[in-house]
Amino acid sequence: MTLIKQNKGRWSIDVSDLTLQDKQNYRQQYLPDNLGDGDSKFFKLGQDLNFIETHYSPNKDFSLLSQVDSAEPRLVVTLGLKGSSRFLGKKGDEVIFNKGFTTITSFNSSLGDRQYEANKELLQLRFSLSKNFFRLYFGEQHLAQIFTAKNLQNLSFRPITASGLVAAQQLLSNKTADDANLLFMHGQALSLLAAELSHLFVNNKGDTNKFNTHDKKIANTARDILFSEFKIPPSVDELAKRVGTNQFKLKKIFHHFFNTTPYGLLLEIRMNKAYELLKNTQCHVNIAADFVGYRHASNFSAAFIKYFGVSPKHIAG
Repeated sequence: MTLIKQNKGRWSIDVSDLTLQDKQNYRQQYLPDNLGDGDSKFFKLGQDLNFIETHYSPNKDFSLLSQVDSAEPRLVVTLGLKGSSRFLGKKGDEVIFNKGFTTITSFNSSLGDRQYEANKELLQLRFSLSKNFFRLYFGEQHLAQIFTAKNLQNLSFRPITASGLVAAQQLLSNKTADDANLLFMHGQALSLLAAELSHLFVNNKGDTNKFNTHDKKIANTARDILFSEFKIPPSVDELAKRVGTNQFKLKKIFHHFFNTTPYGLLLEIRMNKAYELLKNTQCHVNIAADFVGYRHASNFSAAFIKYFGVSPKHIAG
């Protein structure tokens, strides 16, 4: 397999050149040895639903050149569980995939580079839905809202929901017997998609014209501040001042763009980060509580149980 060295030390390879093997219930695509360890597993969960689990540990910065052409537009839901990557399209479009966030896109065709960073582990779950799948579960009335462009369209970028994260962990820890494996995965995928897609339809249509691109920029900036300062976050008043608005307007902007409040988003970020830490390290509950900004482990445990329905000790094992 030949790798072509690009500018700034980045290596590039066409995705069609990667080794692909057929397994019992899925197909597995491997990174070449000189790029590090990793693979993608492709599951066909139904005629209109595909699931891809990608786990890379690259030793070089590299990009995968990919081209997708579809007779009908598709919706792609990507959950970032570890690491980050980005897609740079040949027409200038860019999509970011970050740990802790769900990215939702739609497209008929796309051509570009999926870029990955050296020495940074990546774990992403992707779900590809056909227009027919979307019509079946969400109705004809929403098709025009979602499938509006032939080229790549970025529809949403927001923290993974609690329900979505639980379903994702179920998919990753699936120990179901082979004969029932795809059925189990299909059920978890539907639960996950219900959680991650529902916010696309909750905004009040009457409010649509009240918010503009400047308001969206305010919302995204405030969201990024909460994501980076979740342990010692600003108050809502301080947050509003930092992004150039007031508390009342900020709450309305959050409700419109994220269907939650600033505190609700902060709680979601904290709980998801605590869940990931407990699951991956089996650390003591006190450590997880301190990591996400709780002074008292008892308060953290109460919030965690209310949010996920299980105790943090159960997740840490």
